Amino acid sequence: MQMVLTSFMTASEINRFPPKFLPSGLHVDGYVTLLAESHIVRWFANTVLVSAIAVTAHLILCSLAGYGFARLKFAGRGVAFLAIIATVMIPIQLLMIPTYLMFARAGIVDTLAAAFVPWLASAFGIFLMRQFFLGLPVELEEAARLDGCGTLRTFVSVVLPLARPALATLAVFTLLSSWNDLLWPLVAISDDSRFTLQVGLASFQGTRRTEWSQLMAGNVIATMPLIVAFLVAQKRFIATMTFTGLKG
Repeated sequence: MQMVLTSFMTASEINRFPPKFLPSGLHVDGYVTLLAESHIVRWFANTVLVSAIAVTAHLILCSLAGYGFARLKFAGRGVAFLAIIATVMIPIQLLMIPTYLMFARAGIVDTLAAAFVPWLASAFGIFLMRQFFLGLPVELEEAARLDGCGTLRTFVSVVLPLARPALATLAVFTLLSSWNDLLWPLVAISDDSRFTLQVGLASFQGTRRTEWSQLMAGNVIATMPLIVAFLVAQKRFIATMTFTGLKG
């Protein structure tokens, strides 16, 4: 709340001692200057695109992989699942140089693809969906197969509709992580027209003396979509945590 209030303060009000907690009025100079002196609209659009691709890819790929590990029997299933989960323990800093070299050879460094490709799937997403699918009654799928449905049709027509709470939870987690990602885009992207919001705001602050009203305005713009997304998916998020036995 204080971030929102500060974004409507003047520079003199922000720097006043003792500090003021309420603005004297709704001063929008911070927003106007931010829009005029930065590519905030472009950064916002880039972030929306990256996050949309990340969420969509996660929902498709992680649900397919999670269902495969939960229901399909194939050689090496346990070992493959443990290998995927083990990648969670690898620090992202350790992967930056090899990932950058791989992306450079693929020709996608300094493009938006460099920002969203690492978010196409994740070990956490696969684990979350697998745990949810393990809790579903197998009899529902067996009944669908008796009616002539194949594995893929059973997954799409029977399993996925039941997995809406888990999918909503995965979408929220992916949106939060991809939207707030700073470190990797900061390394992989140097063209300011391709910055995401987090990288753009960091560079905007670094190229000027800190204008707190503008910085708070940018943070408000970057934060509000996440708050709205969480409020929309809150009920499904709680339902998934209860269903899978995960405790926050």
